[in-house]
Amino acid sequence: MTREDAVPMLIAQSGPAAGQRWSLTKDEILIGREPSCDIIIPDRQVSRLHARLHRVEGGFELEDLGSKNGTHVNGLPVTGRIRLQDGDLIQVALVAQLAYIGSDATVPLRADSALAAAIGLARTEPGAGRLRVDSAARRVWVGDKEVDPPLSAPQFRLLELLHENAGRVVTREAIVEAVWPDSGGEGVTEQAIDALVRRVRDRLEELDRDHQYIATVRGHGFRLDNPP
Repeated sequence: MTREDAVPMLIAQSGPAAGQRWSLTKDEILIGREPSCDIIIPDRQVSRLHARLHRVEGGFELEDLGSKNGTHVNGLPVTGRIRLQDGDLIQVALVAQLAYIGSDATVPLRADSALAAAIGLARTEPGAGRLRVDSAARRVWVGDKEVDPPLSAPQFRLLELLHENAGRVVTREAIVEAVWPDSGGEGVTEQAIDALVRRVRDRLEELDRDHQYIATVRGHGFRLDNPP
């Protein structure tokens, strides 16, 4: 996939539009209850014209359009324009939560992306296991429990890498490349990697205290142990 093939996306995590996803291909995108909006959330708590996305270099900015019940990003109210970052959670009134997925993390804008959306989790499980990862929607389950609040973008990229290589050792170098792709390895210490692994372990332990999913292979890296 080239960057020309990929576009940012919004994915509805909750609310009346839950499960829907929108490719952000226009320069301005309206969110609201009005049928003329690009992203329609049919609920009375949502204003007719609630919020607007503006394309800027490298991504999008979000502004609230004076809505009655407000717009929040990662729990903070939107005042003026806010630059969206990969993994941000947009709350529209008290009704819907939308996940912003940056262009470097989306599926290709091709016909196969529709198929991927249709099959859901099946497209991202390299083997059945208790831990499940949906890369397109940026969601994680342990058994029948979803990790909530969602993992941060670096945490998710680490777990996604381990999940794709379930049962195999993933080196620290591979983790740096996947989690911090723009660093070129500069300034990313072993302590930073260990701290990230520890945070993901802690989040998974909240849902399953009987199993450690991320094993340390001393001198080599880390491995995902995903039981059936």
